[in-house]
Amino acid sequence: MNTPPVQIQIKALIPTPGGAALFLGTEDKVMCVFIDTVVAGALAMAMNGESAPRPLTHDLMLSAFDGLGVKVTDVMIHDFQEDTYFAKLHLAQENDLGRNFLEIDARPSDCMVLSVRTGAPVYVDGEVWAQTEDMSEMFAKLQSEGGEPED
Repeated sequence: MNTPPVQIQIKALIPTPGGAALFLGTEDKVMCVFIDTVVAGALAMAMNGESAPRPLTHDLMLSAFDGLGVKVTDVMIHDFQEDTYFAKLHLAQENDLGRNFLEIDARPSDCMVLSVRTGAPVYVDGEVWAQTEDMSEMFAKLQSEGGEPED
């Protein structure tokens, strides 16, 4: 079965004791990726349009990309194994010699920071999306209560 990818958006970033819960999805379905505190801070800054006084790792990467004429074209969450999502960062470079494409393995959280900073779309592999647990109910509960759901 060859299911097409699904474009998703960031719905919310909610702090947790160990980092943050990143809710991603569509109008019909929401998934959750747990991310560490450092990347959660970088993502929150990116979502708020803020910059650190000194470049963070993601800023450094984007500066290097810019200097090399490389653009982030999109992000693809392509796999899910043992409660972990896997992503690829898709890059394109265009110069006098032509156009080159590069696919880099990366954590979804790092990809989200780069996506927000560049405006690149985020996709989930169609088969991964179909197998992903729908967290819409938990997300709605968190939004309505302004806190964490009870177990």
